Amino acid sequence: MKKIQIMLLLILVSGIVAAQQDAQFSQYMFNGIYINPAYAGYKEQLNLHAFYRTQWTGIDGAPKTMSFAIDAIANDGNVGLALQVSSDRLGAQRNQSIYGNYAYRIRMNSDGSSRLAFGVGVGAIQVGLDGSLLNPNDMEINQPIGNQNSIVPDARAGVYYSDNRFYAGFSADNLVSQYIKTDNYAFIPQPKPHYYLTAGMLLPLNENVLLKPSFLLKDDRGGPTSLDINAFFILAEKFWIGGSYRTGVKLYSKDYLQKDLSPVNSAVAAIQIFPTSNLRLGYAYDFSIGPLQGYSSGTHEISLGYFFNRKNVRMTTPRYF
Repeated sequence: MKKIQIMLLLILVSGIVAAQQDAQFSQYMFNGIYINPAYAGYKEQLNLHAFYRTQWTGIDGAPKTMSFAIDAIANDGNVGLALQVSSDRLGAQRNQSIYGNYAYRIRMNSDGSSRLAFGVGVGAIQVGLDGSLLNPNDMEINQPIGNQNSIVPDARAGVYYSDNRFYAGFSADNLVSQYIKTDNYAFIPQPKPHYYLTAGMLLPLNENVLLKPSFLLKDDRGGPTSLDINAFFILAEKFWIGGSYRTGVKLYSKDYLQKDLSPVNSAVAAIQIFPTSNLRLGYAYDFSIGPLQGYSSGTHEISLGYFFNRKNVRMTTPRYF
């Protein structure tokens, strides 16, 4: 009976996340390359970054995501370069992606602390399904019993502005893969474009405490629009503590959506520490406050960053993040 209840809840929640095929992260604000190719080179140093996320723990087939990125600058900081690899699992579905990202970073003032960047990412997506994990009550026609995989090329694009106290960006992905049919495998979903709008600022409260509020708006024109509202306190430039609230919002009419969907999704608590000047460790815990409340043990997300050269990084600017 409990399994039946969980499946019904997942079907209900799927109305919120069905079209959101992109992997979701709660610590995206620590490395924006995952949502915007124009972020490449933003930290103005060679750095490595990795995520591991296990979502809705306690539910069989819940999402698990791993990702890795490396980015740096070239041409005296006027060019940003990044390589990004991700792997995402949801039930029987398996998605892998790889992108090479290029950003042209235009100086908006004499010292280069203010930049307007235009970025593109080119790569490939492998979408697949492991039929051995499907266990329906009644076998579907043409249901796979083994692995189905399809590799399609893809591109993403974005724009990103930053200065000493403010940043904002807009991006879109799946710009090519959405046009390449994967229906030769009936059970593999067609990639759909996703759109991201983000902005934030840095507010010094005193000599040792900074406040960084930000937001992220996500839309895919298929499911409900999602809004993340974030706020972090930065203590002595070595410790972050804060959180996020994630909910659905209505920006425009989507008559095809189920009418009684709850917009409430989750709340996030997160910390970030710098054990050394080159190493960053982060952890986030998502509390389910929507229909999955009481069925999921929450979501755990770990992030790791390593910076190879910090000599030119100004600790009190958004570039530090």
